[in-house]
Amino acid sequence: MQNRPIPSAIPLITTTGATTTLGAFRGKYIVLAPFLTLCQDECPLVTGAFIALQRDVKAAGLSRRVVFMEITVDPRRDTPARLAAYAKRFGADWTLLTGRPTALTALWHHFGISVQIVPEAPPAKIDWYTGTPLTYDVNHTDGYLLISPAGRERFSDSNPPDLSHLSPALTSLLNTGGVQNLTHPQRPNWTLSEALASVSWLVGRTIPATGG
Repeated sequence: MQNRPIPSAIPLITTTGATTTLGAFRGKYIVLAPFLTLCQDECPLVTGAFIALQRDVKAAGLSRRVVFMEITVDPRRDTPARLAAYAKRFGADWTLLTGRPTALTALWHHFGISVQIVPEAPPAKIDWYTGTPLTYDVNHTDGYLLISPAGRERFSDSNPPDLSHLSPALTSLLNTGGVQNLTHPQRPNWTLSEALASVSWLVGRTIPATGG
C-alpha cells in the first residue's frame, strides 16, 4: 500500500469561490476521485457510487470523519457555479473542487492521473448546464484515492466502478459507451462492496453496507 505525503498546499477552489487546499482537510479520512461535470462515461458512475458509499458511512456514524471529494479535470468549464449546480441536480452532496489549470495540472501529476483534452465525439451531447452542444471532452484516469488524516495517500484504484444501478438524472449524462459500461461492465473494475471494504480498511473499522 502507498504511504506517501499528498500535495497539501496546492490552491483549490470551492463551490462558493473560496480558496482551500487538501491540507485544510487534515485530520479527516478522504475518499477522492477525479471527475468532470460533463463526463459521459465513468464519472457519473463514480458519483453514483459515492452516493451509495456516503450513505453507508453516514449510517455508521462516520460522516464527520470521512470526507468524500471530487476534483475536476476540466477547470475551463467547471466553474464554482457549475459545480454547485451539479451537486444540486445530481445529488453530489460532498466536497466538489476546481482550481486554476496550472494548479490542477500539478495536483493530478502528483497523483499519477492522466488528463487529455480530446474532440467531442459525434453526435455531440448537449451541455446540461448551458443547453449548448459540447465541443470537447476530457479523457482521464478513472478510479479513486484514499487519503489518511495525516495527509498521506494510502490506496488508489485506477479502474472504473461496476455499478448495477444509477439514478435517471446521472444516467442521462451517459453516451452510448457510458451506457454500455453501466449495463455490461468490463473487468478490471471495482464494486461497491470492494470500495466499502477499502474505506473500512482506511478508517480501521468495518462499515456495514446499508443496501439502500
